[in-house]
Amino acid sequence: MESKKRRGILERLDAGEVVVGDGGYVLQLERRGYVKAGHWTPEAAVEHPEALRQLHREFLRAGADIMQTFTFYCSEDKLDLSGNVTNITGAQINDAACNLAREVADEGGALVAGGVSQTPCYVKNRNETEVKAIFKKQMDNFLKQDIDFLIVEYFEYVEEAVWAVEVLKTSGKTVAATLCIAPQGDRHKVPPGECAVRLVKAGADIVGINCQLDPTICLKTVKLMKEGLEKAGLKAHLMIQPLGFHTPECNIGGYVSLPEYPFALETRAMTRWDIHKYAREAYNAGIRYIGGCCGFEPYHIRAIAEELSAERGFLPPASEKHGLWGAALEMHTKPWVRARARREYWENLLPASGRPKCPSMATPAADGLGEN
Repeated sequence: MESKKRRGILERLDAGEVVVGDGGYVLQLERRGYVKAGHWTPEAAVEHPEALRQLHREFLRAGADIMQTFTFYCSEDKLDLSGNVTNITGAQINDAACNLAREVADEGGALVAGGVSQTPCYVKNRNETEVKAIFKKQMDNFLKQDIDFLIVEYFEYVEEAVWAVEVLKTSGKTVAATLCIAPQGDRHKVPPGECAVRLVKAGADIVGINCQLDPTICLKTVKLMKEGLEKAGLKAHLMIQPLGFHTPECNIGGYVSLPEYPFALETRAMTRWDIHKYAREAYNAGIRYIGGCCGFEPYHIRAIAEELSAERGFLPPASEKHGLWGAALEMHTKPWVRARARREYWENLLPASGRPKCPSMATPAADGLGEN
């Protein structure tokens, strides 16, 4: 399918522009009643396209420059394992997700990224030929659609991510690759710096981290990746799409090992002001592709766009309904609320949880570092 000429992701990043990613689809759609927790498969793209379309539009309005296809865990082996669908194929989901992302992206000049994620097949047998065949099947489906670039995302093992990059590079399109690892390294104890080197040598144009841990920890990991690339004399653009929940435990297994996962994470949610801080720190670290993953709602994406509005040169449409740093509160009838219409108040606020008997941190389940 021919696409009209649009400025590509590398063209934007090479020019030093900030690219705002979108937020999390899986958790948002589960909370809205369109995704089943457990295997988290994306059949909603076919079953409830109106729900996915609406979420895309909310992220676009909030300032996202990228619409990722809702194809997380869309490999045939994962769909078969889940048992969630028996009459919908991975190809049908990919087609529907690509069409919806393209439709909404074209409403605001955004790009569409087709994404592949880790497979059960890798953990089961680590058979390179079988795993690569799965990625090629997904890639072939993407190439029938109007997508702008490809993302290898949510990989706990750099070896599998490298295999995915090697396959996707044969498409001729730009490939980004993000691992869901902690500063300690991947599940095989490969350090973040070495992970980045392997991904770039495999052909990744953009590398970084997504999901599993919060912005503070993900930033630390991306910085380690950056150091690894610099030591190796390699260059690549950096990206980050962290979890939208506080995870100070910094455990190798990420938030899935926390006792609150997945149905009691609300008390860990990041505020919009947390995201302002994250966006600025990411920018200062030299990261130019800045977005979010699970837990990131449209207002979080708006916070990224607002924090970096000077660098981008504009505010997103959603800012029409949002006074910067609480400015809209100046019109409130209560004087103590009016007093909060200032940046200093929100930047220095230590929000209470309202749960006096709850701990501030939890004990994660065994992470299983080094398994498989």
